[in-house]
Amino acid sequence: MPVPYYKSPNSDFTLLQGNCLELLHEFDFKFDMIFADPPYFLSNGGISYQSGRIVCVDKGEWDKSKSFEAIDEFNTEWISLCREKLKDSGTIWVSGTYHNIFSVANTLQKLGFRILNVITWAKTNPPPNISCRFFTYSTEFVIWARKFPKKTHYYDYDLMKRINAGKQMTDVWQMPAISRWEKSCGKHPTQKPLNLLTRIILSSTKPNAWILDPFAGSSSTGIAASLCGRRFLGIEQETGFLQMSKARREEINDFSIRKSYCKKIKDLAFVQSAYYLNEEMPCDYGLPF
Repeated sequence: MPVPYYKSPNSDFTLLQGNCLELLHEFDFKFDMIFADPPYFLSNGGISYQSGRIVCVDKGEWDKSKSFEAIDEFNTEWISLCREKLKDSGTIWVSGTYHNIFSVANTLQKLGFRILNVITWAKTNPPPNISCRFFTYSTEFVIWARKFPKKTHYYDYDLMKRINAGKQMTDVWQMPAISRWEKSCGKHPTQKPLNLLTRIILSSTKPNAWILDPFAGSSSTGIAASLCGRRFLGIEQETGFLQMSKARREEINDFSIRKSYCKKIKDLAFVQSAYYLNEEMPCDYGLPF
């Protein structure tokens, strides 16, 4: 059994250090939902514009460009392992850009998943296009799929409709990229905003659900899960990102910070209740191993 790198005092947030392709073999536990932000394979020496500066977009060796065949092989391996860890009624969310998302979609269908939606995250504050030779990149995609074509899945239709001013929630979500307050413990190069993760979690899980993130990074999935009253297991290789994840989770033990986050996250601000703002955090969750 793997030994946790870190687990929160109330056991709602657990981190494992290592390669998910290895660690997922080491325990037998089924999750209600999986969120995965795998490598996009776009680190090829390109540049972008951030905070008034031109910066290189390379994220690290793990994100270096690969052949189409290598990308397909990688996606088949990790998605197959995740499928084994998903409950029969569970769903998986996978984020990406054109660099990897088509391979992910094909792999999901080959492995027996049913794609439910492809969410278009339209960023309200995208970086400008420096070259001025094509349209500005302002979107990412998140595929939502269930494990089996004919098994029912959970979707909180009513909540999503209320959040969307009484109208059916569409598959285009207009949200900003991460805000400065989300970088209080440092910044991951592919960090996803809590607004995005919170909507995903609220829409597709019930309270106390178990959520897995095999590419945890700075654990935005886990922070969103904790704020929403869910339980989280994250897998990450890099020690620096694990330290950042731990600091982020311990930060929201401070009730004033936790309450502030709930007010800043749009969907939580809408649905927050005594449960979300209660100083007594959920406890006695137990561990997946």
